[in-house]
Amino acid sequence: MSSLILVATGGALGAACRYGAGLLSVALFGRGVPVGTLLVNVTGCFIIGAVYAAMAEQVHGVLATFLIQGFCGALTTFSTFSMDCFQLLRAGRVWGAAANAALNMVLGLGAAVLGLALFTAS
Repeated sequence: MSSLILVATGGALGAACRYGAGLLSVALFGRGVPVGTLLVNVTGCFIIGAVYAAMAEQVHGVLATFLIQGFCGALTTFSTFSMDCFQLLRAGRVWGAAANAALNMVLGLGAAVLGLALFTAS
């Protein structure tokens, strides 16, 4: 039961951050550019890489459960990323959809690797 509370609490915080990032993105860039989704996905990938590296032996511990499954699970969003790509395609912005997909994949993986590299004990 305590793990469920950790995930729910981290998830509430992650969802609130994702919502705030979306509002900020729309205010700065408008609705046509899915920068908010990219930002939360890349940030979540970095955090997961960092937490995984820093807590390699306790990756199933309390803090890891709160951060990885809870916070990052709610912060990152594959469904919104998919809908962003669909909306770009529907608007005839094929290159925008391709760029969005490529940026999410490349920057997300890069951020996870960077988090792992920076926080791996040497």
